[in-house]
Amino acid sequence: MKTGRTYFVADLHLTDERPAATGRFFRFLENEAAGADALYILGDLFEAWIGDDHDEAVAHETAQRLRRLAAAGTPVYFMHGNRDFMLAGRYAAQAGMQLITDPLVVDLYGTPTLLMHGDTLCVDDLAYQRFRRRVRRPLVVGLLRALPFALRKRLARRARDGSESAKSGKTAEIMDASAAEVERALRAHGVCRLIHGHTHRPARHIHPVDGRACERWVAPDWYARWGYVVCDAQGCALEVGPL
Repeated sequence: MKTGRTYFVADLHLTDERPAATGRFFRFLENEAAGADALYILGDLFEAWIGDDHDEAVAHETAQRLRRLAAAGTPVYFMHGNRDFMLAGRYAAQAGMQLITDPLVVDLYGTPTLLMHGDTLCVDDLAYQRFRRRVRRPLVVGLLRALPFALRKRLARRARDGSESAKSGKTAEIMDASAAEVERALRAHGVCRLIHGHTHRPARHIHPVDGRACERWVAPDWYARWGYVVCDAQGCALEVGPL
């Protein structure tokens, strides 16, 4: 039976090294998400993704769990994040997921809603935006996918280490979504609601756009906590809890 709800998660960063987060996500699929109208995964489902031949056990188990949810009648949609932008059609098919573009406007119970991973909203992080433009070019992605598995694994580890090092030298404000860019995106897409992840700062924000009070929902990460944004015909809510 459908619950009349739609769930949004992001930044789960699943890996074999963090079984607590994996277990909580699987319980979420069995309990909260079961019977939902849809589940949207707004990027960074995995800590790192080096190609659809990714060999972590969590990848195989997650595919089985998501496919089971989809087979039971809850569509599962996946949007690429900055950690798993190389996830492609083969794994999506194994997991019963439908790949969606970033950004995307969906109709949520009569309210047009903009969905994003959220990294493109962090326009003040100039170094990251330059890096993103380089590595997300289709030709570059294709070349990366064609590299030998072992080399891709080393490159991913090096990129992750470099990312963590770079973060240590940046302020929290630089790595957060820019209010001006949020308002530009809402205006450009003609909507008054935005749901995204990436920043790991779960909250509901209000942005004034052309005389309207527009809302922005930020989904939590699943490192030391878990949570989601859930929407129904009455509106949206944010749920955050400890692992």
